[in-house]
Amino acid sequence: MRRTLVLVSLAVTSMVALAFLIPLALTVREIARDRALTTAERQASALGPVLVVTEDPAALERAVASTQAGAAGRMTVHMPDGGLVPKNPREDEGARPEQLTEAGRRGRSYTARVDGGYALLQPVSLDAGRTAVVEVFLPDEDLSRGVWKAWLVMTTVAAALVAGSVAVADRLGARMIRSTRRLAEAAGAFGDGELSVRIEPDGPPELVEAGLAFNAMADHVVQLLAAEREMAADLSHRLRTPLAALRLNAEALGDGHVAEQTREAVDRIEREVDQIIRTVRRPTGRGNCDASKVLRDRVAFWSVLAEDEGRSCELIGAEGPAPLPIPGTELAAAVDALLGNIFRHTAEGTGFVVTLHQGQGVTGILVADGGPGIADPDAALKRGSSGGGSTGLGLDIARRAAESTGGYLRIHRSVLGGAQVQMWFRTRWLPPARRSRRLVRRRHSRTKHAA
Repeated sequence: MRRTLVLVSLAVTSMVALAFLIPLALTVREIARDRALTTAERQASALGPVLVVTEDPAALERAVASTQAGAAGRMTVHMPDGGLVPKNPREDEGARPEQLTEAGRRGRSYTARVDGGYALLQPVSLDAGRTAVVEVFLPDEDLSRGVWKAWLVMTTVAAALVAGSVAVADRLGARMIRSTRRLAEAAGAFGDGELSVRIEPDGPPELVEAGLAFNAMADHVVQLLAAEREMAADLSHRLRTPLAALRLNAEALGDGHVAEQTREAVDRIEREVDQIIRTVRRPTGRGNCDASKVLRDRVAFWSVLAEDEGRSCELIGAEGPAPLPIPGTELAAAVDALLGNIFRHTAEGTGFVVTLHQGQGVTGILVADGGPGIADPDAALKRGSSGGGSTGLGLDIARRAAESTGGYLRIHRSVLGGAQVQMWFRTRWLPPARRSRRLVRRRHSRTKHAA
């Protein structure tokens, strides 16, 4: 946007400057030409009264020498008998006979092109119908004297105006961009779980309104999340009463295998309720984890069962750290769900490969197997079920984990012949301009499938 504003300002100001500069430059040139011709005509006219009074060459030479053009050797008087006063020192600069005849015929001043410049021919009527012609030679440099300097000054002024307008547009663009980036960074931080982030609106009125709307939206979201946490905590507290009754009933069962299992089940439910209460009371935030460490732990856990069932198991790309903006428990649950699907829906001996791929701003976890695959991946993603009588919780858990970071989940055919489930996580916030095409295309696709 900033560069666009600068380019627009440069283009508009340059066109305006040229629109004024070109006609003004031509006008300055014409003014210089007219000034030189007027001066020459005034000096030539000054010899008219002298020629009427006398035709004495000496007197005429003194009159010619008294003018600026005559003193410079650029004035010549063509007498009716063909004589010259004074004699022209440069005959190649003199007017041709036909030009002198044309000046006499016109009876007024006449400008003719000669070698090296122009000649101003001023006819003067004498007695007996005779006509003398006063010639003033004007070199080309006299006709353009001061023009280049004036053009240079005008060009400098125009360039300064263009540079000033570009600088002003750049400052205005920087102010707008600074406000826009601040709003975008605040939105990204809020999306990453920093619910306390707010901005101080500034910039153009539209951006100020957008900043105020963002602050209002953030306050409303925080209120909704607080209300949701309180509701979940209250619901969890209400479960304690029936749990207490279940514990008393379990204790009344006495000894035995069934009684022991019942008490263990009650203990697990009570622990889960406590965990729910702690979770909803905890300040909202995604948390972080090392994807490489989580994958190594989970693959090591499942490799024991894989060895019992004769399955090959391989982990690729998890040597170095791979930070993800998601709690480790959520990532572990998603990986367990996908690996659990492999053990439930493929025959014993079917191998699988887990690959960790780190890109610019994204990290992918690819789980591939050599089973029969998923017949309809789009339908499986749409209904959250992988088929084969599955409840679909595995794909749904993995999809939610990926989408919680702004990523997505995809199902493809793996090189092993079976299914390949890809979880792509966004590892850093990207401005809307850089991710809008992918996200808009994906959301449009989902809306189309849902319809």
